[in-house]
Amino acid sequence: MTTRTFRITVRGVFAGLDPDQRAELLARAAEHDILRASFTPEGHLSYDLSARSAFTFRFLDSGEKEEDIVVATERAEEAARAWLTERGYGFQHLRSSAEDLSRAPLGKRQRRAEARRNA
Repeated sequence: MTTRTFRITVRGVFAGLDPDQRAELLARAAEHDILRASFTPEGHLSYDLSARSAFTFRFLDSGEKEEDIVVATERAEEAARAWLTERGYGFQHLRSSAEDLSRAPLGKRQRRAEARRNA
């Protein structure tokens, strides 16, 4: 069986942050900047509290079957909840989306390369 790679995005909103928590998040904002965002196994958090209270975690996971994406999504949501809860950050409206990269459409360069291989 081949290994499938999943990209999972978990989004939510910070809720009920006290001034110290807000200051802590703002102090660490550079490492959580959207421009540094990437999909990682441990999850990467990005936010811009100066603009809005929303956040995004990006997770990279894998599985062997198409159905494994459901379990991977549940793991990602639980990891996001755990990270926020361990730090005492309130949150709400947690939702997720997942993509199986083996089913993603080929980009223009990939289609050209594929056409050359098949020619």
